[in-house]
Order: sequence, then C-alpha cells, then structure tokens
Amino acid sequence: MNANLTFFPVGCGDMTLVRMADEEATTLLIDCNIRAAADDSDDPTRNVAADLRERLQRDSEGRPYVDAFLLSHPDKDHCTGLEAHFYLGPLTDYPDDKKPDAEKRIVIREIWSSPIVFRRASKTLPLCPDAKAFSREVKRRVQCFRDGAVGEGDRIRVMGEDEDGKTDDLGDILVKVGDRFQTINGKHNAYFNAQLLAPLPSDSDDDEDVVSKNHSSVILNMTLASSLSFLDSCRFLTAGDAEVAIWERLWKRYRDTPDVLSYDVLQAPHHCSWHSLSYDSWSKLKEKVEVAADARSALAQARYGAIIIASSKPIKDDDADPPCVRARREYKAILAEHDGVFLCTGESPNSWAPEPLEIEITAAGAKKKAARKSAAAAVAAAAAPRAG
Repeated sequence: MNANLTFFPVGCGDMTLVRMADEEATTLLIDCNIRAAADDSDDPTRNVAADLRERLQRDSEGRPYVDAFLLSHPDKDHCTGLEAHFYLGPLTDYPDDKKPDAEKRIVIREIWSSPIVFRRASKTLPLCPDAKAFSREVKRRVQCFRDGAVGEGDRIRVMGEDEDGKTDDLGDILVKVGDRFQTINGKHNAYFNAQLLAPLPSDSDDDEDVVSKNHSSVILNMTLASSLSFLDSCRFLTAGDAEVAIWERLWKRYRDTPDVLSYDVLQAPHHCSWHSLSYDSWSKLKEKVEVAADARSALAQARYGAIIIASSKPIKDDDADPPCVRARREYKAILAEHDGVFLCTGESPNSWAPEPLEIEITAAGAKKKAARKSAAAAVAAAAAPRAG
C-alpha cells in the first residue's frame, strides 16, 4: 500500500491524514476542523468527517481509529469537531459499539501534544470547548503513564519540554526539540522518521511574549518511505500556525544544517498567512511590505519538484490574511527555483466543490493524485456557471 497524504478542505483550518506504507497502513491525523455545517446533510459544506472515515481502518471491535492524533496547537480551527467525532476517555468505557458505523466515534490510539502550546494559549485567548476536552484527555493519559497503567487508547507522546521541570519525569514519552523518533502508538515504524523542530523554548520574558503572539505550534519534519528500499521518498514539513518569529529562530538554529528544514511537501503555515513571512501588515501596506529574509530562508528549503499546500479557503487578490495573495506569490517564487507546484485545498479541484487533496508518495517522490469525483461534487459541477 502506498504512503499517502490527504489534506481535507476545511476552509481556513487544518486537517491532514498521513498514511504510512507499512503493512498495517499506520495513520497519523494532524488537527481537525469538522465544522457543524459539514455535519448537516442539507448544507453544501464538504462532509470531511465522512471523507476521513472512509480512509480509516476498523479494529477488532469494529471501531474506526487513527494510530496517532497530533494537535499542533489548540486554536478552534485546528480542533473543531473533536468531541463530536472522536472518543476521549478510557477505551474500556467506549459507548458506541451498538451504533451504526457512521455514528461510532473515532478512537485515538495515541495522542501527540505539547504542554507549551496550552500554556501560551491561556495567556492570549481562552480555549474553546473542544480544546478544553483535548487538554483533559492529555492530562488523563499523562497520569496513566505516571501511574504505570497505560492500556489500549491511553498512550501519549509529549512534544517538547515544559518549564520548571514539569516534564522531567516523562522519560520515554517525551520528545525534546531536535530529537528524532520512529515510534507510533508504542511501535517502531521503519517507514516513518520525524524530527521535532518546535515549539521552541523562550530565551527571555520578552521573547516569550513574541512567541505567544505568534501562536507557537508543534513543528514536525517527517520523512516518509514509499518502501524499505526508498526510505527518503518524501519529507513533509507541517507547522500549524507558526509565524515569522518562529521561522527566524529556526533559521538561526539551522542555517548551517539547512537540510533539517528541507521538504518535498510543505503545509503553508497559518493557512498561507503573510505573517509567516513578514512582520508587516499586508492589508495596511500592500506592495510596500517587506519579507523577513531569515524566515523566508527557513521556508525556502524546498527539494526538487516540491509541493506547497495552503489549507485555506480560495485565495483571492484582496486584503485578506489568511489566506494572503502576497504569501502565495512568495511561495510560488520559492517553488519556481525547484520546479515545484502550489496548491490550495479550497480550490482543488475547483473552488465551488473542493474535494480532499491527495498526495501519493512513491519511489519517484510526492505527486498529486487525481481528485475522486463524489456524487455531490458532480451535482455541484453540473450546476456551476460556465463561460460563454
């Protein structure tokens, strides 16, 4: 089975499924943004929950599951729909076994989360109900580890150290910034290798303020194999809403080893926001804005034929940010040097009926798969206005 990346059309939000090429077809879901409109059969919003479910396997009890779920940071557009569609709690209490498959909540075998993003979020904005529910589940799983009572559905991997030694006792479940790891749900996976690049620890109180305002997120650079003969088929760099200050610091840290930041697929940070590339306001300054050179360098480590994907609504030539038309131009300029391509989930295959955007990972690298035509998309396409 080929490795695969699926980017779901969720507006300005993130929801990405990584499927490995191993025999078990191990899955990692990064964020979710299943809006209420997507659950309404009378609403044209894409039913991404159904799209996700059809790509998941069922366990021996018939329960849909992901092997791991990474929350990059607890903003609403990265965790909406979590409680409605995912089961949070001890698996022994799973209540949906007698429900139809479409109504069974998805089991999360292992959670990946950083304690830093919750601390920083609390300083700048309140957590939404889904984020609070996720935080409770993180604390439950950490306590299971500390109690030595980790069962199926209790696993957690902590991304980054917390302040004042709060994570010093977490041992094997702690990943420090700069570390590489190859385990998913407690099992070594030869088809997967990831390096944690952020959230970065603060250098000072002032720096902590800057990082907080920039919605510091978990940043992972994953190496995905197409087979055991081609272990470096695709590098996927995912970064949540990380903004310009983070990318400047990453370039300062890795300018002498830029391969750490290299990618075949980049999920454009913060839904193609200009503020991942610049401190300037696009809406206020327009063409007078300046690119932050170090941030651009960090985001410019594309390999030949790279793909940059904006998980956003359609990108228009206006003052919006995100998504920002000026950021798209900058990413396209980066890609022009590497014969790459820029894609947007809200525009694929078209803006009036977007479908999940799938990237297949083969020995020859990453390539976009043709969109699957659903019945809803066919109806929408037939009803769409045509030129002439």
